[in-house]
Amino acid sequence: MSDAELTVTVDGPVATVVIRNPARRNAMTPAMWRQLPVLLDGLEADPAVRVLVLTGAGGTFCAGADLGDLDELLAAGDGSIAVAAEERLAAFGRPTVAAIEGACVGGGCQLAVACDLRLAAADARFGVPPARLGLVYPAPTTRRLAGLVGPSAAKHLLFTGELVDAERALRIGLVDEVLPADALADRVAALTTTIAERSRLTVTAAKEIVDGRADADRLAWWHAEVRDSGEAREGVSAVNERRPPRFGWTPPAAR
Repeated sequence: MSDAELTVTVDGPVATVVIRNPARRNAMTPAMWRQLPVLLDGLEADPAVRVLVLTGAGGTFCAGADLGDLDELLAAGDGSIAVAAEERLAAFGRPTVAAIEGACVGGGCQLAVACDLRLAAADARFGVPPARLGLVYPAPTTRRLAGLVGPSAAKHLLFTGELVDAERALRIGLVDEVLPADALADRVAALTTTIAERSRLTVTAAKEIVDGRADADRLAWWHAEVRDSGEAREGVSAVNERRPPRFGWTPPAAR
């Protein structure tokens, strides 16, 4: 049996997907790329899951992708299984948080950038190495990276293939917070708890709108949900009564 796998745990409202491939510093194998969308489909169908954490085992996030058959990789182009997994992660219907230690390179950086938020340990290192390999980084991946860090920083990462440390990643917007390695897990737990306690209606709508996936009809639907669900009334009442809100909105079945 291979030691390369993705494992899932669910603790209350928080699901955690762990990248495990100890022999290759958690590099993503073809089987793991194919496994990720299947896992995400199952977690998205679970109404109890409100936040997803993606992390790596053993103090390393993910050192890249197992390139496998080079001819197959070249033939796939932007239709690769890695891009399909990245797109599924980016479209996941709940907030996603990457908890990053150690190497976050290539395919690992691709997955981290597809998450909504990225928290990094001070020892984390980031890199985008296609220029060292003679490959073209997929267009969806390149655009997502540039949208996050800006054109200049994206070009620097892509042109050089150099590793950057966590502090530089923070300065360019590649990560949202940098913490001591021994404080990362507690901060991720606190952040995901906070998100899980907030209005799911607000959080889900915000993710769609920020990601540019809400057209005019969808925006009208969201505002109708606010009016009809009682979510805002509960939130205001909770503030006035100085108590935690009891938000009850749940997303309808996928449209």
